[in-house]
Amino acid sequence: MEERLEKMNIDNINPKHYQQGKIEVIDFIIDQKMSYLTASACKYLCRWEHKHLGEGRLDDLRKARWFIEKQIEEIMKEDDIS
Repeated sequence: MEERLEKMNIDNINPKHYQQGKIEVIDFIIDQKMSYLTASACKYLCRWEHKHLGEGRLDDLRKARWFIEKQIEEIMKEDDIS
């Protein structure tokens, strides 16, 4: 029973859609020292095809767009760009 609980916990923390390709998205994000907003956009862009079907895929792309727009707003504020 303990082994089953361990496996369930690992799958909930690190499901298959996090494990696509040769490296995990989180490892790339850490390696690149991305900001929160950039990292959030990156994770949604990298995982949307593997995580959902139908409308859920569009939701992830919309979330990525939201984080990108927020990052643009922050850069514009920092650089005083109108």
